[in-house]
Amino acid sequence: MQRILVVDDAELNRNLLQHILEDDYTVDLAENGEQALRILEENRQETAALLLDLRMPKMDGFAVIMQMREKGWIQRIPVLIISGECAVETENRCFELGVSDFIRKPFVSSTVKNRLKNTIELFDCKNRLEMKVEEQEETLKKQDEIIRIQAEKLKEAKSFHRLMLEYQSAIMEVETRLKSLNAEFSQEYNRNPFESIKSRLKTPESIYEKLERKGYPATVENIREQLMDVAGVRVICSFPDDIYRLAELFTGQDDITVLRVKDYIRNPKPNGYRSLHLILSVPIFLSGGKKKMNVEMQFRTIAMDFWASVEHKLKYKKDVEDAEEIVGQLKICADSIETLDYRMQEIRNRIDNRDAAPATEKNMLQEPPSG
Repeated sequence: MQRILVVDDAELNRNLLQHILEDDYTVDLAENGEQALRILEENRQETAALLLDLRMPKMDGFAVIMQMREKGWIQRIPVLIISGECAVETENRCFELGVSDFIRKPFVSSTVKNRLKNTIELFDCKNRLEMKVEEQEETLKKQDEIIRIQAEKLKEAKSFHRLMLEYQSAIMEVETRLKSLNAEFSQEYNRNPFESIKSRLKTPESIYEKLERKGYPATVENIREQLMDVAGVRVICSFPDDIYRLAELFTGQDDITVLRVKDYIRNPKPNGYRSLHLILSVPIFLSGGKKKMNVEMQFRTIAMDFWASVEHKLKYKKDVEDAEEIVGQLKICADSIETLDYRMQEIRNRIDNRDAAPATEKNMLQEPPSG
């Protein structure tokens, strides 16, 4: 049977609780806090719960709770306070200190049994869940260590450095062509099609983790053939039609091959994410000749990029309070951003005295924006 410790300076209360519980538990008794701590020291591994009076001579219940907190026992042994009438302030203080529940005087046998049983079961479930979380965290730490070690081996390989150089060359090629288009637009239309360019190469850790997730060994050949987003370029535009216009001009170049298109502007993700994603095959020119490299390009408006930055922080930050509510608010913001982007685009068109977008833009923007 499970062991229970009843601590109360009133012998009548101790005897009543022992009588109620002795058929289901082994009941230890203590008449003050000092005696209770000595019993817990000897039997804390077997003690399933502590029924504790607050007002006792020598050492009261609050002192017992504080000692249990210092020793770390209250994380494993649930405490139920034996009380008559407790003020709200007292109850709140008890819960803040880690107390699980209250058992009221005068004692009702069924209530005492059910409160104790439920508390023990809930505490047991909580402890098992915490142990499982700890095991999972330990597993993740081991996986992270494996990824780190394998990534270090990958970084040491000369062929890997060569491949990263090729991807970096592809990024520079894309950036150069974008800057040329930007200069042309600036001269002919007196405005720029994009505000800024951001680029990145996946880290060795990220490359290894993604290959592992997809079930491929971490080899240079698999990086080249199985990963499409090692090299990434993000283009930040002012308006949605600039996104489509720029993407059309860029992909229309005769040595650029479009491998994949994901239009999250027309078809946003459920969370509200909006961006145009392209996987392109881009030529690079090295001493050994021309070679085609895969590059992921993302096109966003300024507002879309700001939204994605905030959403990214939520996605990767742990223990965020009210996460579901924040997700809902982000979705509302994403919808508002879409409306704002198209209204600002309309204002710009009116300023430029343009009644309609060019024909190529019409073709790409044939679906009316939502909202």
